[in-house]
Amino acid sequence: MKDKIKSIIAASIDVKNKIFADEAFIKRIEEVAFGIAGAFKNENRLYLCGNGGSAADAQHLAAEFTGRFYSDREPLPAEALHVNTSFLTAIANDYSYDQVYERAIKAFGRKGDVLIGISTSGNSKNVILAQEEAKRRGMTVISFTGESGGKMKDSCDYLFNVPSKDTPRIQESHILIGHIICQLVEEELFKFE
Repeated sequence: MKDKIKSIIAASIDVKNKIFADEAFIKRIEEVAFGIAGAFKNENRLYLCGNGGSAADAQHLAAEFTGRFYSDREPLPAEALHVNTSFLTAIANDYSYDQVYERAIKAFGRKGDVLIGISTSGNSKNVILAQEEAKRRGMTVISFTGESGGKMKDSCDYLFNVPSKDTPRIQESHILIGHIICQLVEEELFKFE
């Protein structure tokens, strides 16, 4: 059992070491953090979406922005698009589950806003449709995916394709990347160090 636990931890560290060594990946994190900070400075909003564990990650990261990360500061306008269950279930029932996030972007998305789509496969149709709608509206689109990027890679401005095919390892890295972005945004906007 101990060897199994250690092998799981080693696999997680291995994925993070690959990200650590990828200078282009690190540069994209920096660019995205400054882009999101700029959107907030311009009174734009951040939206996040995903399914299952990725929905949980979207909600987790939205809470880091609207609550606090490291510092006591003003809340930042970020929202996970699945948290209004009446909206979600109405759209899924009356239209299709594929359209739940696309319709939310149609309702709320504005030019200059930012959308983070999260999917370990990169092939979640409802996230892809939301990203395509966000692009039509002049929003910045960021994808958190697994290694291949899936179909989401074709509808985003920034791709964080975690170098793994293992869903738990990908999700662990999505939260790492999201936390780094939260910290950098907070420090940029509120000048904490």
